Amino acid sequence: MEVKDRVAVVTGGASGIGRALCRTFAQRGAAAVVVSDLDGAGAEAVADELTGRGTKALAVRTDVADPGDVAALVAAATDTFGPVDIFCANAGIIVTGGPEVPDEDWDRIWAVNVKSHIYAARAVLPSMLERGQGYLVHTASAAGLLTQLGSAPYSVTKHAAVALAEWLSITYGDRGIRVSCLCPQAVWTGMAGAPQGGDSDLPDALAATKGTATGDGIVRPEEVADLVIEAMAEERFLILPHPQVATYEQRRAGDRERWLKGMRRSQAQITGAGR
Repeated sequence: MEVKDRVAVVTGGASGIGRALCRTFAQRGAAAVVVSDLDGAGAEAVADELTGRGTKALAVRTDVADPGDVAALVAAATDTFGPVDIFCANAGIIVTGGPEVPDEDWDRIWAVNVKSHIYAARAVLPSMLERGQGYLVHTASAAGLLTQLGSAPYSVTKHAAVALAEWLSITYGDRGIRVSCLCPQAVWTGMAGAPQGGDSDLPDALAATKGTATGDGIVRPEEVADLVIEAMAEERFLILPHPQVATYEQRRAGDRERWLKGMRRSQAQITGAGR
């Protein structure tokens, strides 16, 4: 699917990957962009920016953990601009820790990282299926294909987001619904230490890590957004801003015991255990 002349909704659109997606959709000729975020003022700022550049835009403050809010978001987008063509379920949070994490934190991350994707599909699928076309972009994480050291809640919920995206693609792919699942490693957003509301330029010290042996590097949100556009044009399911993740996933599937041992070594290096 091409973005030009399409109505797109992006959750988590006030910053990071979401803001980059909103800007890129506008640059690529979207008919309208709906910027959704729990940070209403931030969403307004992005929508105003897009409007100032000639793109129709609307800001909607949304708690994606609330099914009523998500339904209202889709209704506002439809009432203002017409049927939603592209829905990017992009909002997400992280909670560190394991089974000891309090129930309320588990419940919140489950609601934001998984159930919000369900609410989005529930809200947009009827119209998309009636029209025989539509695009769902689910922001998950490489953690959803592998794991997240130090955070069981993040790992578990991102695995679930990938599973949901796969199910939607399998179930509705032959009825005109296209699905992509975005699984990056580190991106220069608030989670990685980027200033809230600031620009997404990588500090020189971090930019220099890209492609080094010390890690797979941090990529800019704008790079991620460009890859999403590219994947949508190809109607490709898996989007990997860090292509190394494909190799890691193959190793995991090919020899899980070896992969688990390797991940334990990585964890020990991080925590200092086993020295």
